[in-house]
Amino acid sequence: MTPPAPDSSGSVDLAERYGAPHALRAKALVALVVVVAGLGLAWLAWVVLVHGRPMARSDLVSFDVVDQHAVDVRFTVVRRSAEVEASCLLRASAADHTIVGERDVAVGPGLPDRATLDRTIRTEREATSVQMVGCTTED
Repeated sequence: MTPPAPDSSGSVDLAERYGAPHALRAKALVALVVVVAGLGLAWLAWVVLVHGRPMARSDLVSFDVVDQHAVDVRFTVVRRSAEVEASCLLRASAADHTIVGERDVAVGPGLPDRATLDRTIRTEREATSVQMVGCTTED
């Protein structure tokens, strides 16, 4: 079979050579892209709404080195509701960045959903800094 002869400009009409594209195929492709994009946006909205706000979060307010073996810490815990039980980890470090004390604080349902707590961390030697590692929940 011989290819069609080029027109006066030297090009061959692609529709003549390969056949015209099917309108149904183009519509199906557009519909598929719209469905996939819609599913992607729905998934993104779910991620933002469900995982964008943790069940419990915490902020270190202040700390005071009492002596070589104790640090007083004040921190705030915010939970989605007062019924959520959380466990918050505080960590004290020395000047050489060695961890010299830790305390796990249980925040139970008896406290309001936003609570400022004062706790003492016992240390093996003098601490120079305190880190609020964070809060976790059972879910």
